[in-house]
Amino acid sequence: MAMTIPGNRVINLAVFLVCVITIGIVLYMEHVMLLSPCGLCITQRVFVILCGLTCLAAAIHNPASVKGQKIYALVAAAMPVVGSYFAGRQIWLQHLPEDQVPACGPGLSYIYENFPFIETLNFLLKGDGNCAEVQFRFLGLSIPEMSMVAFVLLFATCLYMAFRYQPQTA
Repeated sequence: MAMTIPGNRVINLAVFLVCVITIGIVLYMEHVMLLSPCGLCITQRVFVILCGLTCLAAAIHNPASVKGQKIYALVAAAMPVVGSYFAGRQIWLQHLPEDQVPACGPGLSYIYENFPFIETLNFLLKGDGNCAEVQFRFLGLSIPEMSMVAFVLLFATCLYMAFRYQPQTA
């Protein structure tokens, strides 16, 4: 029996669901396990959400043309690329020798309330000593390392959708 490969609409919905589950897990870690997210963690969440929303839009719109599907898939693929930059930065911070770790800054809520938007954004994108702390490991991987694995899988799936062979329908 030949196995049928699902169309892009189904794959887009699956990617959206994976992103929803991923955000659900990190919210569980934050609110139930009481692990405080750092600026880089928050930034990574944004790109998981953007990837999921792009795939949801693609699934809802479901463009008939291969070109339209490719555009959605490439836009979605860009999100894990950017997210992986921030995961990589956090992984780098976590592997620095202790004497080279940047100083810890104030908490996120304090920064949101007391600093201008540009400085808050800079903090979120750059990270500080809080981002170097490993709060949790699963299968030997820290949270940003797990995030990097997720970003690679999301990227690969989106690239697959962008470049897979799809016969033109009349």
